Amino acid sequence: MIPAAFDYVAPTTLDDAVRALSEAGEDAKVIAGGQSLLPVLRMRLAAPSVLIDLGRIPELRGVREDGDALVIGAMTTHYEVQRDQLVRDHAALLAEATDTVADPQVRHRGTFGGSLAHADPAADLPAVALALDAELVARGPNGTRTIAAAEFFTDFFTTALDPTEILVEIRLPKTTGWRAHYEKFNRVAQAWSIVAVAAAVRVDGGMIAQARVGLTNMASVPVRATAVEQALVGQPASAESIRAAAAHAAEGTSPPTDGNADTAYRQHLAQVLTSRAVAAAAGV
Repeated sequence: MIPAAFDYVAPTTLDDAVRALSEAGEDAKVIAGGQSLLPVLRMRLAAPSVLIDLGRIPELRGVREDGDALVIGAMTTHYEVQRDQLVRDHAALLAEATDTVADPQVRHRGTFGGSLAHADPAADLPAVALALDAELVARGPNGTRTIAAAEFFTDFFTTALDPTEILVEIRLPKTTGWRAHYEKFNRVAQAWSIVAVAAAVRVDGGMIAQARVGLTNMASVPVRATAVEQALVGQPASAESIRAAAAHAAEGTSPPTDGNADTAYRQHLAQVLTSRAVAAAAGV
């Protein structure tokens, strides 16, 4: 299908982009890599009057250190994220998960910020951002504000971003020296996750000192498996203790029933995949 007619704006600075979005109002859409928005436009599930392209704004790209945080520009592509040495050194879970996103073509065009702002609960990276306690920085006509990942995702395809705000960058506390693994279950290669688990642990002297676990496609938003994390901390990094902790994975979740799986099956998957992900991360 062909999208409905729209005006196209390609600003070269963030200030110009914010101004264009503010002037266009709620009838505008921001496009990053376009891997999620373009299919929606073609199916006419969205018909904005103005499309604002962020692809020509260099200040929205790149990875840098800022003290104890890693800062990733919202327009940094998946390909750039998965190959960046800073990401691999200080946010191994993000690198692991990004390696599984779709296919090489999508990873070359899709962006980290675009995936988060799209807020698909079946997407891989929102659960990672949640598990890593990310902070998302947005810019609008009233200035800049920082939103915790736990408050950013509010419902299916819905975030705390104001219609006149643009996601600028993502700040991740460094997890240097942590071990990580992203375990993903889907029907066919490159398909959306039926369920996936993002796990990062810090092992000290054979004991799990810290743990972060995020769940993909287990509710209308990504879910932090806090019961699993609490059950892991202070326990030996052993298969037995990890299985016992993973039994809590589905607590507090409300996964959907659809053509791929029902609620009970997804809850069972969450337990199995959490056990696998944490075990792989801990080297068990």
